[in-house]
Amino acid sequence: MTTRTLLRAATTLVLLAVSIALVRALWLDYMDSPWTRDGRVRAQVVRISTDVSGLVSDVRVRDNQYVHKGDVLYVLDPARFQYAIAQADADLLRAQAQLAETKARMTAAQTELAMKRAQAARRARLAGDAISEESRTDADSLARQSEATYAGAVAAFASAQAQVKAAEVAQRTATLNLARSEAHAPADGYITNLDLYPGDFASAGVARMALVDAHSFWVYGYFEETKLPAVRVGDRARVRLLSGGEPIEGHVESLASGIADRDNPTSSGDLLADVNPIFTWVRLAQRVPVRIHLDRVPAGIKLAMGMTCTVSLTPSARP
Repeated sequence: MTTRTLLRAATTLVLLAVSIALVRALWLDYMDSPWTRDGRVRAQVVRISTDVSGLVSDVRVRDNQYVHKGDVLYVLDPARFQYAIAQADADLLRAQAQLAETKARMTAAQTELAMKRAQAARRARLAGDAISEESRTDADSLARQSEATYAGAVAAFASAQAQVKAAEVAQRTATLNLARSEAHAPADGYITNLDLYPGDFASAGVARMALVDAHSFWVYGYFEETKLPAVRVGDRARVRLLSGGEPIEGHVESLASGIADRDNPTSSGDLLADVNPIFTWVRLAQRVPVRIHLDRVPAGIKLAMGMTCTVSLTPSARP
């Protein structure tokens, strides 16, 4: 065997060894490094509703429109709420009039009570030959009767005060209902999947519009459980959207502490685990959500909830 042949064989063996080492390194990097292609862009979705019911009279936004916090999104027909305010105003005036009347009666009863008490006291001091015992008894009875009348007037005045308070609360509630008949944007964001039109009926507490908070975007990276030992809160993250563009910088904010167990449905009749028959050598690793906070979104990047992305982590300094 010539030297040239030996050199070729040695070169081939070296290249084969390097290839095997590179393939092994790539495989280990693929299996163990903290990265995943299973990432999703998430955001807070605010379900817009009113806490009063009524017909929608005006929708002031369009689908996919950007709105600012406090903007009016839609309005219910205000007529019924305005009538309720007018009724509450009238009830308050009536209650205030009753209060004034009962106060006047209480004042008159108090004056009469003072007079009757004074008369009874004077007659009680008179000598027996100046006034009869019957007159003293009558004066004392009239004084006690005046006390009862005054006590009733005081109770009526307290009741009238309570009625005024209730009427004031009803008036404020009617005013609040009119204000709440307008749905306002609770945050800056985008109206999405709009399906509300004038003439629709909106029930109290039932969401009729969705708003995606523009300042709440984050990413969930669904990492295989075999890679979780390499993930720590604070690790730097790089997010690449499937749509392309510059990568988004972020960091690991938190790791989920639980996922649904499809082998243990709590809805089963006997509450026993219904374990799927599987073979050990084909069992797939579970994926656990890792929440990524987005530190900087490059200009021109359009984020939409549900977009797919790749998440790569760079371990931070370990203690």
